Amino acid sequence: MKLSKFCDESLVKFDLKAETKDAVIEELVELVSSSAMVTDQSSLLEDIKQRENLVTTGVGYGVAFPHAKTRSVKGIVIAFGRSDKGVAFDAMDHRPVHLFFLIAAPEDAIGAHLNVMARLSYLMKSEENRQKLLDASSPGDVLTLMDNVG
Repeated sequence: MKLSKFCDESLVKFDLKAETKDAVIEELVELVSSSAMVTDQSSLLEDIKQRENLVTTGVGYGVAFPHAKTRSVKGIVIAFGRSDKGVAFDAMDHRPVHLFFLIAAPEDAIGAHLNVMARLSYLMKSEENRQKLLDASSPGDVLTLMDNVG
């Protein structure tokens, strides 16, 4: 499975302006809402924030995966955002987050949703891959890296 099929160049943003956790989620939801997969931006925002309130998706190493299973999408969609300054995101290691993958999946996409999360998590375990995303200069660089998961 190529993860890039759930993302495209228009869903990659290198200069997130947000400085708070909620603002990052809002900025990424606004970005992902340009996708034809998203049917209801405000509902998606609410679902992502509700999921984030359960347990932080800031997994450490400067990475977060805000996500939700929701009725507001027709298929799995991924947006990538990068914050050069970093954002306090209640990450498990208490460090600022620089790399964000927002993942939205239909409520019935249980297996596929977990597969996408697992592949992105595996990808982000590598310090080399995280550095490649920090250094990426084009959306194509991000999509290529997303597809380099075994």
